[in-house]
Amino acid sequence: MALALAMGIAGAAESEEIGRNSGLPLPRFVSLKASEANVRRGPSRRHSIDWKFVQRGMPLRVTAEYDVWRRVEDHEGEGGWVHTTLLSGNRSALVVVEATTLRKSSDINGKAVAEARLGVVARLDECVPDWCFIRVEEHAGWVPYQHLWGVSARDITGD
Repeated sequence: MALALAMGIAGAAESEEIGRNSGLPLPRFVSLKASEANVRRGPSRRHSIDWKFVQRGMPLRVTAEYDVWRRVEDHEGEGGWVHTTLLSGNRSALVVVEATTLRKSSDINGKAVAEARLGVVARLDECVPDWCFIRVEEHAGWVPYQHLWGVSARDITGD
């Protein structure tokens, strides 16, 4: 799995755009609602399917909008156009380090409650400076935001 990524944290100096169709910020993170989604070369059913996303809950970054289509990319920067019905505003994040400890509090000394390994997709509940609260199956806890892809500067700063 290629991990040459910028951790999904948009720089504070990055200018924010608003999507014409949704009225929501671009870029932004969403998750894959369906267990399978066609990824098309362009924003219509007439465009060819380049591949499929096949993991429900997978975090994706929306980078553009056209009518009911969203251009998305995964943690490796691969992507294309996906119909909005296949996307969810429920947030998720991908663990991008070999292992990260879920802690009871947002502190490096917080009690360890579980461990999540590289490639795990977790539900993203909330973030505070430097930490995010995630859920993986029956386990939940705080992890350093740098260990996740699918977290934006807005999540960390509240801006």
